[in-house]
Amino acid sequence: MADSKKLFDPVSGEEVPKVDNAIAVGEDLSFQERWWTFERIVWVIFSLILLADVLGVFGRGWLSKAELKNPDSGMHVKYERVERAMTPSVFSIQFDQSAVHNGNVQLFVSNSIVKDLGASRVIPQPEHSVIGDGGILYDFPTQGRDPLTVQLELQPSFPGVHPFTLQVPGMAATGSRVVVVP
Repeated sequence: MADSKKLFDPVSGEEVPKVDNAIAVGEDLSFQERWWTFERIVWVIFSLILLADVLGVFGRGWLSKAELKNPDSGMHVKYERVERAMTPSVFSIQFDQSAVHNGNVQLFVSNSIVKDLGASRVIPQPEHSVIGDGGILYDFPTQGRDPLTVQLELQPSFPGVHPFTLQVPGMAATGSRVVVVP
C-alpha cells in the first residue's frame, strides 16, 4: 500500500519529496569534499600540537632542555628554556676549576632569576650572599668538592619571556632567556 500521507513544507506549501518512505534531504558532494579536506587539515594541526607538546615545545620535554657552556665563563649551566608558571624547576650550574679562587666560588645571579623566575632555594647554601646592583652575589666554599655544582630551585609566578644573567666575577658573563607559559 502506498503512503497516503504527504508532507508539505509549512513555509512554501510545496510537497516535501520522499525516497524510500524517507524525506529526501539532498546532498552537495562538492561541499562534502571541502568539509572532509577541512577535517583532515584540523586533524593534522591537532597532531602537530600533540607532537610538539610531547617533545617539550610547551615545557617539560626534550626540546625544552637547554645548556650554556662557555669556557670563558667558568661554568656549565643546565636549565629549561620553556617553563610553566607556578611549576617548580631547577637551574643547575657546574663550575670549572678556573672559577675557584682561594677555595671559594662566587656566583652573580641577576634579579630576573630571583624575582621573575622565582628562585626560592639555593643548594648548597651559600656561605655569604650580598645584594648588589642588578642581582645577588653568592659565595660558596668548595671544600675540596670537584666539580662544584649549585642548584637554584625556581618557580616562576607569571608567564612571559625572562632574560637572565649569570657570572663568576672576573670571568665572562653568560645568559639567555626562559619562556614561561601559563
